[in-house]
Amino acid sequence: MVKVISLVAVLFLSALSVSAQENKKGFSFTQVPTEKKVLINWNGRLLTAYCYPDSVFKPFLFPVNTVDGITVTRGYPLAPVAGDRTDHPHHTGIWMNYESVNGLDFWNNSTAIPPQNRHRYGTIRHTALVSQQSKGNTAALTVKANWLHPDGHTLLQETTTYTFSVTGKTFSITRVSQLTAAGEEVVFKDVKDGFLAIRVARELEMPSTQEDRFVDAQGNETAVKKMDNAGVTGMYTNDAGVRGDSVWSTKGRWAVLKGQKGGQKITISMIDHPKNTGYPGYWHARGYGLFALNPLGRKIFSNGTDSLNLRLKPNSSITFRYRILVTSGAEVTPENLNRLADDFAKLK
Repeated sequence: MVKVISLVAVLFLSALSVSAQENKKGFSFTQVPTEKKVLINWNGRLLTAYCYPDSVFKPFLFPVNTVDGITVTRGYPLAPVAGDRTDHPHHTGIWMNYESVNGLDFWNNSTAIPPQNRHRYGTIRHTALVSQQSKGNTAALTVKANWLHPDGHTLLQETTTYTFSVTGKTFSITRVSQLTAAGEEVVFKDVKDGFLAIRVARELEMPSTQEDRFVDAQGNETAVKKMDNAGVTGMYTNDAGVRGDSVWSTKGRWAVLKGQKGGQKITISMIDHPKNTGYPGYWHARGYGLFALNPLGRKIFSNGTDSLNLRLKPNSSITFRYRILVTSGAEVTPENLNRLADDFAKLK
């Protein structure tokens, strides 16, 4: 009888705990150190998670959900779902890194790289959870990480603050990252692959009937296969009104990817900041689901008329500021985005 009562008590307390979490209003954080992640919850529901597993070679946000629970990020390779593309295994959630830092490729690093080639690739390792704060419809998470040479020495020290907010049906993610050169000069060579990016779910890709092949700075070729377009609904637009594949290689202070998933209209908006080096950056927006903004790669996007090789002297710093908004079930107009970009520009 005692054991039965004890079991009932445990189940009752567990149900209370779940109910309390579900009924919790506003933002909250849940640390899961065994999985190397911090959950960011809104009204008891997961919006995203800050993840830093050793196997991915960089910290990232994954998954990314709408306020009403629709996942907008691709599942593969972390949590594959039926229909996912399986190209570019280094495209995970939302992340920020670069293809050529002192000659090392941070962007393309993944478990797909053979061990004999790892000396060409850099790794970003999470080092500390500095602070977490939440109040009402806003929360902030500050973290530290090191950009590492394959021999283990630090090239860059990173301090990033993510500010999360919810307004109506829009989930906003603001990333402010300070990069500090450690003991040597750090050079970001002008290349294609970078800088801030999100890889989206299959439904939010652009419909395509062609097979593409892409080559990275190491000469590795990736094939992006032609797939069935059923349910694929995405469309890019930038602040100049350019649409579709033509958004790739344009510059602008904002661009959006609109589509449908889970019966809802979805808009993913990315906004640049006027204080960023290279502002406005070039849109590295691919129909197969890579939505990125590259402020440092200029030559390939401009057909050789523009260039930028960023150099940081030892102990000097640079700060990048970006905002990504995920809106569900509501129309986002150019007028809305211009106001949002004006508001973001006020951030110091």
